Amino acid sequence: MEYGSYACPSCRAANERVAEARDEFGQRLRYVFRHRPLRNNDLARRAAELVEMAPDDDSFWRAHVTLMTRSDVLTEQDIIAVAQDLGVDVSEPETLHPARARVEADERSAAASGVLITPTFFINRRRYDGAWDESSFSDAMRGTLGHRVRSAAVDFASWGPSAGILLLLATVLAIVLTNSVWATSFEAFWHQHLGFTLGPLSFDMSLRHWVNDGLLTVFFLVVGLEIKREFTVGQLADVKAAALPIAAAIGGMAVPALLYMLVLPTGPWAHGWGIPMATDTAFAIALIVMMGSRVPVELRIFLTAAAIVDDIGAIIVVAIFYSSAIQWMYLLGAVGVLIALAALSYSRVYRLAPYLLLGIVLWAFVHAGGLHATLAGVLLALFIPTRPPANLKALTAQFSSIVAEEARHGSEVLHHGPSLPAIRAIDAIYDRIQSPADRLLRHAGAESSYIILPLFALANAGVPLSLGVIENHEPLMLAIIVGLVIGKPFGLLLASLLAVACKLAIKPAAYSWRQLAGAGAMAGIGFTMSLFIAGQSFPQASDFAAAKIAVFVASIASAVIGVALLWGARAPVVADQAERIDDENAAVSSASAA
Repeated sequence: MEYGSYACPSCRAANERVAEARDEFGQRLRYVFRHRPLRNNDLARRAAELVEMAPDDDSFWRAHVTLMTRSDVLTEQDIIAVAQDLGVDVSEPETLHPARARVEADERSAAASGVLITPTFFINRRRYDGAWDESSFSDAMRGTLGHRVRSAAVDFASWGPSAGILLLLATVLAIVLTNSVWATSFEAFWHQHLGFTLGPLSFDMSLRHWVNDGLLTVFFLVVGLEIKREFTVGQLADVKAAALPIAAAIGGMAVPALLYMLVLPTGPWAHGWGIPMATDTAFAIALIVMMGSRVPVELRIFLTAAAIVDDIGAIIVVAIFYSSAIQWMYLLGAVGVLIALAALSYSRVYRLAPYLLLGIVLWAFVHAGGLHATLAGVLLALFIPTRPPANLKALTAQFSSIVAEEARHGSEVLHHGPSLPAIRAIDAIYDRIQSPADRLLRHAGAESSYIILPLFALANAGVPLSLGVIENHEPLMLAIIVGLVIGKPFGLLLASLLAVACKLAIKPAAYSWRQLAGAGAMAGIGFTMSLFIAGQSFPQASDFAAAKIAVFVASIASAVIGVALLWGARAPVVADQAERIDDENAAVSSASAA
């Protein structure tokens, strides 16, 4: 099925691909064309209404092909020629009425199907976003293995809870392997060292450290870019809209840490106060998405923003309080790299390569300087531009002119496609038209959620399930559970109430305070970063194992409480809804009285 327009150059180009598919599949192909005339284009609408006046199917398709192929662009002469061939009089209003209704029905169908551009294809009831060449069309229509795998991957990635599901599977696998006959080999694998030697210089770390200090840096780079984009050009660009999740995140970090220190004020475990500060974004958002319309979109945005701020706070805490001995010379080198990054950003350099190269150098300096290396990801994100270039209109106009010029020469002799200078110019425009942050998020965002976090869980979530792990660790486990299950929602809700009461922030009317409390309970799912900080806090394997179990128990309890609070909660009725309900109630009362 194609939604298209006779005045759309891309539809006219794709028409030849459809004809080739018909040649290949014959009667196995069912082709449906639905109208979506170009906006504010009188010729496009008249052409669509004209073909709908055809007396039979054969006449319709003959008119369709003529309008698509008679000339390079749709003209008034094309419409006159097709009208004469069909033998219809387009000047009579009564003859146009049924055709106009059918075109309008197709437009409503396009809107309901989420069609934004022409042409848009649906193949086997699924929107097709691939290439228009003959082999790609054929793969999609045949449902080849490669096409099915790509489609399944896209479907899974677009499913909200997918990242959380992968994280859960990796966690279960780590626990199963740790409690199996392969436990020794599994642990030995993560202690294998990987590095390089270059003359007198050498560097190596265990595989677990590469995951925790290396790959997790990419995760925090993505987190930093996401929050920077939200606060500069996204939903939280308004100061008061951004203030609520920031205040909530601060409260959700401070209160759990205080409760932990009340339970364990002194002793060998007192250093673990940072464990209940963190929220696992993937798990929390996965549960909220699975509850569907019961949770307003605005509440998802709030929890996502609060969790991201929470992650930034957690990594700053790790860098300051859970790092090794400080090496000031290397940190001075890191400051020099930051100055270079600031100069790039100030100069509006829009190529990613310089930022990434300096980011690698920054990571090396931060790691050697004694701070936790993942801080480099957050710092790098601060300097990568998130806004599109100021001359966006000029760039899009240049792009359109290049495409139009290439299309004008497309049918000339000895011309097979876009020229190399045109392709280079389009590449240069593309490098400028999309912000470096968006470009990096497009490439690294999926890898962060679907590769890095599951690998982190696989490397760190394994814990032996035995009563011996819990023995003598009850105070430690209690402190972590109290911090996550009680401290997180209480701190988040209290800080939100204070921010709104002091008029520093605005709570959207789309969700209630009970729903906000449910989101606060969800924030007690402290899986990824809580395990990370626990690993930094407790070098003893027995202490770390007990902390893991406490984090698991607290996260499950927080998830259950959060779902219970959100499941039965109702969104508040805003003013215009209340007026509509009052009007409806009045109408019902009047009808009953009559």
